[in-house]
Amino acid sequence: MAKDERILGVMSRWAPRLVANGIPPTDYQEMLDELEIWDDWCSVFSARAAEHEAAGKEALNAGNTITAAVHLNTAAVTYHFGKFVFVEHMDQLKAAHKKAVECHTLAHPFMDPPGERVEIPYENGHLYGVLRKPRGADNPPVVVMCMGMDSAKEEMATNEAHFHARGLATLAFDGPGQGEGEYDFAICPEYEKPVGAVLDFVETRNDLNANSIGIWGVSFGGYYAPRAAAFDPRIKACISISGPFDFGPVMRGRGSHDVFRVRSHAKTDEEVIAVAERCSMVGVAKNITCPIYVVGGTEDPLTPEAEQRRLADEVSGPVELQIVQGGNHCVNNFRYKYSPRTADWIAGHLGGHVS
Repeated sequence: MAKDERILGVMSRWAPRLVANGIPPTDYQEMLDELEIWDDWCSVFSARAAEHEAAGKEALNAGNTITAAVHLNTAAVTYHFGKFVFVEHMDQLKAAHKKAVECHTLAHPFMDPPGERVEIPYENGHLYGVLRKPRGADNPPVVVMCMGMDSAKEEMATNEAHFHARGLATLAFDGPGQGEGEYDFAICPEYEKPVGAVLDFVETRNDLNANSIGIWGVSFGGYYAPRAAAFDPRIKACISISGPFDFGPVMRGRGSHDVFRVRSHAKTDEEVIAVAERCSMVGVAKNITCPIYVVGGTEDPLTPEAEQRRLADEVSGPVELQIVQGGNHCVNNFRYKYSPRTADWIAGHLGGHVS
């Protein structure tokens, strides 16, 4: 039986991302071999995640905390990718998401460096993040990490590692419409608002250097991060990976986008377009004066390289543009070509180290 088109589409678009962010390659291949219809996606991923969860808890009970952290983090990211775009069945999505958060939180004390679950006051509620500080670091600079439209803090470990190795703390958080923020808060095109709340939180911490804050964003976060940098001078350097510059035309060209519709809490196609048109750097990019590093790929079907080139052209501060030949969306297929390089770059601006 041939796999349905939705599975084939997700496979072709996201395979490098799933593996780069922590799905074991053999697990990935075996799950895809098992899948034939899209409605089984979340259950197949959740079943495999449960195996890692059980192994992690067994190791934890035996006192093998390093092994426990490996398995629990693998469980978390596998649960996450079971739900990340599975918006047709919200009951399954929420169940898998709950398990992803539980497994990741259970692993926090045993990660290297350890993680700390933090609550960030926002509007009438809270946003949730994971703060990780390099061992032995005293008041380190911090990189605030902005998620994409379907990403969440539970899949950030491989991205965070580059910053930790250079003496930088990371604070990955679920903003409005993302991860733990997707139920109570709709997508917020004016992302300087939630980032402002995160920076306010950083300033309450006496174990972080609030005078040396960078921001990083991937996919839709590649719009969110520079959007915040355009408005908040507390941001000293920005990395933007495969973000849209002006999302309204992109959305109109697609015709529909279930994930954006659900996470923007839109009820009609007109509402979807109205929210998408607010996601724009037009007239805003010029306000970015901090150094910015922009990454794109020549084979990105979601946010073409022209979007990243436009951002680089319109900012007012120092800019580095890296367009990776053959790179897909977020250049996950060639991540080694930009991740270490961008980490070196932001460490240089924030006062980290590269050797």
